[in-house]
Amino acid sequence: MANYDLTSRIAPHLDRHLVFPLLEFLQERQLYDDDEILKAKIELLSQTNMVDYAMDIHKSLYHTDDVPQEMIERRVEVVARLKLLEESAAPLISFLQSATLVQELRADKQYNIQMLHDRFQQIGPDQIEALYQYAKFQFECGNYSGAADYLYQYRALCTNSDRSLSALWGKLAAEILMQNWDVALEELNRLKEIIDSKNFASPLNQLQNRIWLMHWSLFIFFNHENGRNGIIDLFFQDRYLNAIQTNAHHLLRYVATAVIVNKRRRNMLKELIKVIQQEQHCYKDPVTEFLECLYINYDFEGAQKKLKECEQVILNDPFLGKHAEDGNFTTVPLRDEFLENARLFIFETYCRIHQCINISMLAEKLNMNYDEAEMWIMNLVRSSKLEAKIDSDSGTLIMGTNHLNVHEQIIESLKNLNMRTYVLAKNIVEPAQATQTAR
Repeated sequence: MANYDLTSRIAPHLDRHLVFPLLEFLQERQLYDDDEILKAKIELLSQTNMVDYAMDIHKSLYHTDDVPQEMIERRVEVVARLKLLEESAAPLISFLQSATLVQELRADKQYNIQMLHDRFQQIGPDQIEALYQYAKFQFECGNYSGAADYLYQYRALCTNSDRSLSALWGKLAAEILMQNWDVALEELNRLKEIIDSKNFASPLNQLQNRIWLMHWSLFIFFNHENGRNGIIDLFFQDRYLNAIQTNAHHLLRYVATAVIVNKRRRNMLKELIKVIQQEQHCYKDPVTEFLECLYINYDFEGAQKKLKECEQVILNDPFLGKHAEDGNFTTVPLRDEFLENARLFIFETYCRIHQCINISMLAEKLNMNYDEAEMWIMNLVRSSKLEAKIDSDSGTLIMGTNHLNVHEQIIESLKNLNMRTYVLAKNIVEPAQATQTAR
């Protein structure tokens, strides 16, 4: 299953702090050697200010209480730099900590800057810049709550659009890491508006920002209550779908999963199949191959095999394999929903082709035993408008007589096409004959 792990493809598009939750998941699932994960964590931490965390991991990895001298020296540097930035931003931080004074700030940033300069001589552009640096430093130290607050306040004062955009990315990352999914979704939408409307230095730069946004959005969409609609709405927009097809083909796994588990968005299935078919030479995994087998090749044996692989892919994917406690049991809700809906896809497609179906054969294709399959089909027939009945004696499912299978649909379509061709030819030939007679 490590072959289907997308961490190495996803990580380059994330802030390094966002990679830690992925490594934690992989460590829990034991897809890789534990020492390999710990070394990856230390490598990530080397570019942050979380020196104490790096020291703890080093001790765990090498089974020692000693840490390298460079880590000790790095810690001294971090503490000194933090103190210096805190002193530089102190006047502005003191102002922002007063709820009464903060209420005087307005949406007009130039007014805010002038007001601060006039009333508080200690607060000027240097202090505003120091606030940004202090917020960024806090983020690198792992103080995401403080960083989010300061970045939010900085954006109310910042007049540099590029720096303001950078602060918004930082705010989004902090909210994701604190798992504030509602706030994170608001920041994501705010960031999307800016990316879609901003004049970037080049189209390639704008494309990269869209790809970053989609990767960061995975944390939100697979945790927010309305996330499965959100990912479909975002990823199927032309500009974002083009970005996926240009340089992020692996994101097809996530949008395909969202479509499969979202019964209300079945209307997107046709578009999804078209994209998967177009990109099958650039990217494929069991999730996309399942849909390819079922809707492109009508290969039910292949779909059955891929469905088994899909279960393992979901269980070992950091975004899809989220665990939930259910009493004394631990479940993976998305896995259960995926398998239920995927079986429904197989069932519906198979029924369109066949009029009399052997339940034992169908059970095999659905990866169920006979009794489970019979009960599942019975419940499905009762709850849907499906014109079908189960013959328990022969162990078959008989589709309604008014149900057209695929072959009959093709014949009906050809009949309609033949009639339309006749009418079209008649409309062309008759005026021509009339004109010739008039001459």
